[in-house]
Amino acid sequence: MSLAAVATEREMNASLPFYQQQGHECALFEAAFRRRLPILLKGPTGCGKTRFVAYMAAKLGLALDTIACHDDLTAADLTGRYLIKNNETIWTDGPLTRAVRRGGICYLDEVVEARKDVTVVLHPLTDDRRILPLDRTGETLHAPDDFMLVISYNPGYQSVLKTLKPSTRQRFVAIAFDYPRPDVEASILSRETGLDLEQCKTLVRLAGRLRALKGQDLEEGASTRLLVACASLITDGMKRDLAIEAALIEPLSDDPDVKAGLLDLVKVTLG
Repeated sequence: MSLAAVATEREMNASLPFYQQQGHECALFEAAFRRRLPILLKGPTGCGKTRFVAYMAAKLGLALDTIACHDDLTAADLTGRYLIKNNETIWTDGPLTRAVRRGGICYLDEVVEARKDVTVVLHPLTDDRRILPLDRTGETLHAPDDFMLVISYNPGYQSVLKTLKPSTRQRFVAIAFDYPRPDVEASILSRETGLDLEQCKTLVRLAGRLRALKGQDLEEGASTRLLVACASLITDGMKRDLAIEAALIEPLSDDPDVKAGLLDLVKVTLG
């Protein structure tokens, strides 16, 4: 590679959203994009799934539409609906339809939170047809080659009422995410917030203790996202104990006894 090419690559990497690669996820994503395969990302909350998608979209030069799924999200919210504008009834595309028409990545975050009719709409886009039928307009949209569907969910939050059916799961190439290794996570915190590496290592060690309580006193452990928030507060001049309480303890539980126990754990861990 020439020096000019190396310089160009460095400039491109500098302009991308920061993401620390953990394994083969980038290569898998790029291969799936080339082969026009949809992707399922699964892993705990705040472990970097959304940042990864933003990074890959920028790296591939693709537009990105992100939809945060919720209990009231319907298929019509994704595909579109007729709206009255200036005394006229006009069809308005939803984010999924816009992405299929234009190309790029459509990312549905925490897809199991959406209503069941959402997955039905997605199915024709996840097989070799790659189509989006719009019953209300009579159109059948064919996804362009540069369209990619990406969904994510947190297996730890699955229940009898909120699961991703095998018939849906098996339509996707899946990439499993987890929290980074302690040394990597500490370097991420330092890179993201400017906090010195030793303090970041201390926060990561505490996070490990908190994560060990998942399924006991806590539904979920401290995420990398929360660690970044905590490190940011400390970098801004907030006392460490106050930053930990605000960013790592309060978000994890509302139970006074549990919070008191977590604060005791902080004292034992940090001294």
